[in-house]
Amino acid sequence: MKELIETIVKPLVDFPEDVHVNEHEEDQRVTYKLSVNKSDMGKVIGKQGRVAKAIRTVVYAAGSSQHKKIFLEIVE
Repeated sequence: MKELIETIVKPLVDFPEDVHVNEHEEDQRVTYKLSVNKSDMGKVIGKQGRVAKAIRTVVYAAGSSQHKKIFLEIVE
């Protein structure tokens, strides 16, 4: 899943080397924290959050085979 998130996000940003995904797993949920360069934050979120919503939709669909709730947080 980490590779999927990186594959989606890296082409969108100016500093792909600053894209990092951390995974935090609990009993019934997995949280992925996506961090990007400060100047790329707007590109990842998009106008009115549309890009972020699209990324989340793809990640949630890909993770639906797992029996855990998946969350994607975008952090600095």
